[in-house]
Formats: sequence, C-alpha cells, structure tokens
Amino acid sequence: MSYIKSVLSKINFAVGNNPHLKHYPNETVKRFIPSPYKAVFILSTDFELAWAWRYAKNIANLKEAIENYVQSSRKNVPLILELCDHYKIPLTWAIVGHLFLDNCHRKKTLVHQNLRRIPYHRNNYWEFNAGDWFDDDPATDWKSALQWYAPDLIKSILGANTKHEIACHTFSHIDCRDGICPEYVFKDEINECVKIAREWGIQITSFVHPANMIGNIKLLKEYSFNSYRDNSGNYLTFPQQDKNGLWKFFSTSELAFRKEWSTDYHIYRYCTIIKRAIEFNRLCYFWFHLSTESEFLITILENLFEFLSSNRKSIFVTTTKDYINFIENEKK
Repeated sequence: MSYIKSVLSKINFAVGNNPHLKHYPNETVKRFIPSPYKAVFILSTDFELAWAWRYAKNIANLKEAIENYVQSSRKNVPLILELCDHYKIPLTWAIVGHLFLDNCHRKKTLVHQNLRRIPYHRNNYWEFNAGDWFDDDPATDWKSALQWYAPDLIKSILGANTKHEIACHTFSHIDCRDGICPEYVFKDEINECVKIAREWGIQITSFVHPANMIGNIKLLKEYSFNSYRDNSGNYLTFPQQDKNGLWKFFSTSELAFRKEWSTDYHIYRYCTIIKRAIEFNRLCYFWFHLSTESEFLITILENLFEFLSSNRKSIFVTTTKDYINFIENEKK
C-alpha cells in the first residue's frame, strides 16, 4: 500500500465509508442477529502452507519466501489455538485439502493421477505456464516435507478445547474461475477434499476460493456446500443467498500488516469496525492468512479477542457453519 493509498484508506475509514455499511429494514436485522445480541462476529483463516506460493509472481527469492511463509504458519497455529481457548473464540479454518495427507507417492512420473489437471493460466498472483501442476509436490511423508503436509497441525485444531470449523480451500489451491478451471477439474479437486474430510470424520460445508478467484459456484451445491466467501470489497452486511441456494459471505476486512500503519492504529481500526457492527447491528467478518508475520498477528488477535471477550453480551461470536445453522433455523 502506497503512502497516498494509506492516507485515503484512513480518510475513508474515518468518515465511515470503509467498510461500507449496507442498510436493511428492522425485520431483516432481527432475522440475522440472534437475540439478545447486537452483532455477529466471524473470523476465518486461509491455511495453505507452500501450496499458495509455488507459482507466485513478482516475489524475489521465492524459495526463501515460501520457507518464511511456512515457518510463520506453523508457528502461528499453536499460538492462535492457545488464544482461542483462552478467550473462547472459534475460527473457521479454510484448509487446502492436501495438507490433511500423511503421505502421497508418485506412480511413474505423476502424483495424484486420479486428479485431472488445471490448464496453464495466469492471474494477478501467480502464473502456471510449464510442467505439471503437481511438479512441486514432494510425494513423500509429512515429516519429511512440512511445507506440503500438515496432519499434525490439523489434529491440534480438531483437538482444541474450542470447537472450530474446518472449511474447504480446494485440494491444491487452484484458480476456480469459470473459463480458467474446467468443471471436471473443480469436481475432482472438491471430491478429493470431501473424501479426505470424511475419512477424518469431518463434514465440510463452507468454501473459500483461493485468492478470491470465484467460480464454479453451481457445483458447490452438488457437494453439499452451503456458503462461500467474497473478498472483493469491505462490508458490514449480512450474507446473501444466491440463485443456487448458497450463502455468500462478504468480507468486512482482512487482518493484514500494512507497513504504513502503526500496530496501535491496526488495533484501533479493527476494534472500531467491531464497534460499528454493534452500533448498526451487522455481521463483522474478518479473515487473515495464516502465513502473516507471527509477532504482528498474535498482537492483533490478542487485542481483538480481549475486546470481543469484554463485549460478549453484545456480540454473537461464531463460525460460518454455526451461523448458517442459525439463519436456516430462523427461516423455518
């Protein structure tokens, strides 16, 4: 973020334009805010390790950068779980499916031969233009390649005192957009995620498109998903049910480090957004990348969680899945 953009962002925030507040009649508010609360809060995180970065563009020393991202992610999980248990804050963890695996193996030259490959493509974040989509997959066991597998971390999430939600982030962090990802590729990826989750005793119903590359929406319903997240803007609003019957959640803000902002300003801004959600009776939906620098992330989360804890009587703190259960029950 440039200095000018930083200043403009602060101005828009100060005058109440960021996040944008959507207006609703009182009847709608009552439907989406459980009594006696005044607001709803959801926090989700994208759990990717190396899968998000292998074809990344415009990153110097990519191999070193990936290692740093992975180290931050692995360091953050136990710290986040400790904070969640202390403050009783559940998260929605959008996890790349491959991370559930204990191991995988190559047959001849290919790994995951049952999955049809996404064609060569590019987007704002990565460019895949040579080789096989899974060329970087080490095809070994998780202890030998901590960048590509994480059953140990997922077990710790499932074993935490706080009841967290596991959501889907595709099997291998693909661009899901129509025209980029053929339906057969999307089906293979999602079917693999659903199968692996079932083996873990998990039913996944929430979906997060990697890099917010949204597409193949109608297929989500076929695999019993009921929601997805849209990060294309910042909103204090409620989810909208689309023509496929899926609930579309709108991001309120990403918890991300902006070097132009002080840590105190980050905390002030995020807490003020929650205050606005309480004042105007809205859903506040924050999200973050698990690879965010540990010192910054933990400082931000601890202050946010403390604020949420001190306002428990006003805020319904929940997961995407549990919130949809509430909404669906209200419709009956």
